[in-house]
Amino acid sequence: MALLDPIQQEKKIKAYLTTQWQKNALGLVGAAVVLSILFGFVGGIAALYLAPQYAGFLGEPPFVRTTTKETQQAYEPTTTTEELVISIARTQSDSVVAVVATKDLPQFERCFISPFPGIRIPNMCETGDTEEQEISAGSGFVAADGLVVTNKHVVADPSADYVVVTHDNRRLSAEVLARDPVEDLAILRVSDLGIDPLALGNSDTVVVGQMAVAVGNALGEFENSFSLGIISGLSRTITAAGSAGTESEVLRKVIQTDAAINPGNSGGPLFNLRGEVIGVNVARAQGADNVGFAVPINRIKRSLEQATTTGKVTFPFLGVRFVIINDKVQETGDLPVNYGALVQSGDSGEAAITAGSPADRSGITAGDIILEVQGEKVTEENPLGDIINRYAVGDTVSVLILRDGAQIVMNITLEERP
Repeated sequence: MALLDPIQQEKKIKAYLTTQWQKNALGLVGAAVVLSILFGFVGGIAALYLAPQYAGFLGEPPFVRTTTKETQQAYEPTTTTEELVISIARTQSDSVVAVVATKDLPQFERCFISPFPGIRIPNMCETGDTEEQEISAGSGFVAADGLVVTNKHVVADPSADYVVVTHDNRRLSAEVLARDPVEDLAILRVSDLGIDPLALGNSDTVVVGQMAVAVGNALGEFENSFSLGIISGLSRTITAAGSAGTESEVLRKVIQTDAAINPGNSGGPLFNLRGEVIGVNVARAQGADNVGFAVPINRIKRSLEQATTTGKVTFPFLGVRFVIINDKVQETGDLPVNYGALVQSGDSGEAAITAGSPADRSGITAGDIILEVQGEKVTEENPLGDIINRYAVGDTVSVLILRDGAQIVMNITLEERP
């Protein structure tokens, strides 16, 4: 066997080592590529699985997995505001009605009058006949079995007849069961209504900024008109101008919304996005866009409960005429306090005390100042009528009176308003 010389042997060894290193390097590169592909595939699967759970950390909206085979989309958004409003329109609108006032009015025909001989002036003359005509239209909603809630000013005319017009165009006679003496609220009783009542929310939990949906008979013509907005303010005090022939009214602690409330919407519901009624649409600001108001729904709940359980609604009654004292009234009347209710006669001579009333029997007289009822201070923001209306017929309340500089406490049992 021939032997290589040392130099040739060294070269051969180096060539062998170089070849082995190249083979190993190629193997390592190949392995790295395979591992990269494998890790990338696993990472992609993990990302698809974990992305929905961690999307919130990235500021992205949450998604839910769909199991339907008909769609090719793996994920879809959760319920949107649009979907909630559509749901309210589909499920709640049948319980909103139009409230129409009708009246027998005289009929007229064209005629001529002759104020002077030979002169005939065209005019309209009564025929002697009458015809039932619609004189106003508002809104309402079914709040209990056979009971419709609306505004008091929608049914203010005691000589008119009232009908409710349902979503399926039925015209049903309505009886005015109660007109609230303090709030602009009324309850109608309708036979054979056959419409499910709406769910009533808790207006004490309403907050500024939450979304709201107003529904009503807009302009007395477009029934079930929907408008979307937010709660713009709470505990507002406004003066609502009455229609022709009616007095204006101060409404306290009402909800302000920028959901459009138009003429004819009065009495319709104001919903939250859960489809619960949180208010009764009552007024809008003139000369402004999207400044509307609603009476909180909690103000009508006790009357609804009475109507449901007893078939009638009663309101507590003290029996005094009064003016609320403020700084101006105190200064004008030289009074010792700047708050309370000053008992006095009406401008047209109405008696300060109703004969036979709880106030009459308790000895309240003109000139007395009612300072507190059950420890509640009587003020412009918390007037006497509002305080009394929070109690029930038959309740006995403690009344603090200021008379000739001395304070007197009377325990008075409230009776039913005549």
